[in-house]
Amino acid sequence: MDINQKNTEKQSKLSNENKSNGIDSSCQKEVHDPLKKEIQFFKEELEKEKDKFLRLFAEFDNYKKRIQKERFDIFRNVHEQILIDLIPILDDFERGIKELKKSKDEHLVKGVFLIQEKLIKTLKEKGLNKIKIKKGDDFNTDFHEAITQIPAITDDLKGKIIEIIEAGYFLKEKVIRHAKVITGK
Repeated sequence: MDINQKNTEKQSKLSNENKSNGIDSSCQKEVHDPLKKEIQFFKEELEKEKDKFLRLFAEFDNYKKRIQKERFDIFRNVHEQILIDLIPILDDFERGIKELKKSKDEHLVKGVFLIQEKLIKTLKEKGLNKIKIKKGDDFNTDFHEAITQIPAITDDLKGKIIEIIEAGYFLKEKVIRHAKVITGK
């Protein structure tokens, strides 16, 4: 016997019992209709609450991701700013070593040079690299900033770098300070 047959038999038994008890089928339908409506109402309410929960959960997940990204951006910006602030110290080391080389104290020059090298190594580990340029290179506005132009000694130096005033630096792939140069015109 399948389920439908069993249900049909149960309904006919209930119908017979109800008739014997004085309850007709129209009363029985009236009792079941409000229950069905109430069940349907609760199902709809449950779906609404489920939908609200899923939306709230998705909104919270997006909030967490946004906060995490903002946090990462803040740390990256602070890291970048610290490295930018250390670049003038590298310039001071270069100028200091040039002046110390004029003195006859080799140990002092070597000591300052070792400190400079240690600082450069640490900054390289953090992603800071010097822009590689030399005299005679083509002037490129992506990496260089022309402070002034002077007449070129030869025609082949026109538009080329004649003198490097200050080194430029990359932070990973981004130029954070352009190299200051003098170009030939």
